[in-house]
Amino acid sequence: MTSRNKLKILNDPIYGFITIPNELLFDIIEHKYFQRLRRISQMGLSYLVYPGAHHTRFHHALGCMHLMQKAVRVLRLKGVEISEDEEQALQIAILLHDIGHGPFSHAMEHSIVEGVSHEAISSMFMEEMNAKFNQRLTLAIEIFSGKYHRKFLCQLISSQLDMDRMDYLKRDSFYTGVAEGNINSERLISMLTVVDNVLMVEEKGIYSVEKFLLARRLMYWQVYLHKTGVVAEQLLIRVLKRAKELVSQGRTLYGSSALTYFLKNQITAENFTSETLHIFSQLDDYDILSAMKEWVHDEDFVLSNLCKMIINRDLLKIRLKKNPVKKEKLFRHIEKLKERYNISEEEARYFVFSGEISNLAYKKEDEKIFILKKTGKITDVVKASDHFNLMALSKPVTKFYICYPKQKD
Repeated sequence: MTSRNKLKILNDPIYGFITIPNELLFDIIEHKYFQRLRRISQMGLSYLVYPGAHHTRFHHALGCMHLMQKAVRVLRLKGVEISEDEEQALQIAILLHDIGHGPFSHAMEHSIVEGVSHEAISSMFMEEMNAKFNQRLTLAIEIFSGKYHRKFLCQLISSQLDMDRMDYLKRDSFYTGVAEGNINSERLISMLTVVDNVLMVEEKGIYSVEKFLLARRLMYWQVYLHKTGVVAEQLLIRVLKRAKELVSQGRTLYGSSALTYFLKNQITAENFTSETLHIFSQLDDYDILSAMKEWVHDEDFVLSNLCKMIINRDLLKIRLKKNPVKKEKLFRHIEKLKERYNISEEEARYFVFSGEISNLAYKKEDEKIFILKKTGKITDVVKASDHFNLMALSKPVTKFYICYPKQKD
């Protein structure tokens, strides 16, 4: 194959032109593992609620890299020493931070592979790519895993005010059209500083931080935890659960070779090998969608109807409540469904279930967002703010839901 390596400028609808600064970053973006992110939706099935939400993890990763370039530039201007190697490692780490996501992002995180987070799979991909790129990703992996001695570099990758959150809030707000999530990432980045190896925000940036936390809370309730999105995601999880159940009983289901492998095998952290990683890298949204389009015609009542609900956007009814759903209420809906379709209780439970969703915009127990006052005093953003809502944003809000089929004539 001929070499295509050259510096590139990409046009992004959020930030305008994004520059790929060197050949190593270009080669990483060109790698098949990274190109797979073009086929992984950023927001799962949220497009069933917001028709514009068809953007991908690929978009998001490039946006994060762009913001990281800005953050490094700002910190250097403020006298923070960041070497060329550290700068490149930061860009690689943020570029690859989501590479381990499976189909439909979070929706199927623990369905395809049991008990293995996307962060763990991202680490495996990075190690695999490190071998291919002659160990040039070693520093990036150290920063990504939070083991690097300069803590603020790790915080730029993963903290309560990292480049990941700054991009996805702004990007998801843009593609959904939910204006409440549109944060001023430029302003936030320009207010960043480092004291005693810890990332913090200058006092004059406090209002931008308040807006950021409020936007995060609103985006979770209006977008990420939208009740229609929640029920669609639950149906998708149940589709895969039922498919795995049928395959374990000896049924042969239509599916790509990659999907079939994960349907046939129980994959956990213990048996997630290099070969498993290679097969996982061939799995994306299209495998699941094409399988569901076929499973719509399956003879199994449960699998067929679950797939029809997603494909035709004819979802279950979902009701949100302040208190946990009573078992008697669930049982009534289950009995009704059993009688109506002559199915077992086990089958009915695929269509009638309850759960809970929780939203916490700011975790006081985690690494805090620190504000550097003009006096040199350092304080937590909640204490530094005069915004009466900020204390409330640091308390979890939990809602309970019940899902059941709509009544049809």
